[in-house]
Amino acid sequence: MIVPGGRSIDRVLIGYMILVGIAAGAVLVAVPAALEWRLPPYFWILAAIGVFDLTAYARGQGAPGTMAAMSARAFGFVVALVLMVVIPVLFGAGMPKIF
Repeated sequence: MIVPGGRSIDRVLIGYMILVGIAAGAVLVAVPAALEWRLPPYFWILAAIGVFDLTAYARGQGAPGTMAAMSARAFGFVVALVLMVVIPVLFGAGMPKIF
């Protein structure tokens, strides 16, 4: 469950992905040339989820319940993508090419 009654690691992941989405959107506003980099912006978000998962796995030593649920990962990815697109649009930088 992703909402307030969910596991704490899921809530931490959602908060982390909100920060990642804001950071990605801010980079796209501050550095418009970032759209031309070799890695597309959505990959930055996938990499951030990977870093979170590796950290959670290492911290919990792979024990059950220490990893975020797949539904929380998917929800976090969507939230981060939406923020990454909405922030540049709101600040007048235009719609970023995601793919």
